[in-house]
Amino acid sequence: MALLEVDGIETYYGNIKALKGVSLTVEEGEIVTLIGSNGAGKSTTLRTISGLAHARTGAVHFDGKDITALPAQEIVALGIAQSPEGRHTFQRMTVRENLDLGAYLRRDKSGISDDMDRIFDLFPRLKERERQKAGTMSGGEQQMLAIGRALMAKPKLLLLDEPSMGIAPILVDRIYETIQEINRQGMTILLVEQNANYALGVSKRGYVLETGAVALSDDSAKLRTNPEVQKAYLGT
Repeated sequence: MALLEVDGIETYYGNIKALKGVSLTVEEGEIVTLIGSNGAGKSTTLRTISGLAHARTGAVHFDGKDITALPAQEIVALGIAQSPEGRHTFQRMTVRENLDLGAYLRRDKSGISDDMDRIFDLFPRLKERERQKAGTMSGGEQQMLAIGRALMAKPKLLLLDEPSMGIAPILVDRIYETIQEINRQGMTILLVEQNANYALGVSKRGYVLETGAVALSDDSAKLRTNPEVQKAYLGT
């Protein structure tokens, strides 16, 4: 059984059907990516997995457990953490306070301390700005903080929503190097990304979403050479 199994989910916003039977799997240790244009349903898929939105039909199973109807905080406790689109750091709180909030469900003080050190190793810039308020940092630095905060929950599955959005190219490279390093350390990642070049470059498999449905799925290397994907998402 895959670590994450999404089976035919249909999610609505009011009367608007945002997802039309999306199915996907993520195996332990993989990076899997969802690519597609704006409004394709990528972020809604992540929100449905993490319990911020709920599917009317279909099911989400994580680590063998049906989590379809669970509230978001219970899903975090089971081992899914999300770094949201737009980062949503707590602007008036320091870097350290934001990271501490990521561990709010944990009780293992020594483990929390070890993970804080690991975040600072992954993102040395956060260590430099440990006592700085999040709202005074650049977009790229806040993205690092959002990923670090999600990792402080010690998840089994990390959901990353548009980590390159609104960030200077040099910092995007740094963030993607770190995403690969996090994966090498054993973290399973489901990645939503507008920049298909980056996403397909780091992931093992990918799904292409169009208007709320999966249009294509394949190994990332094959998607990169698919003429339709190249034309629509890779600018070639």
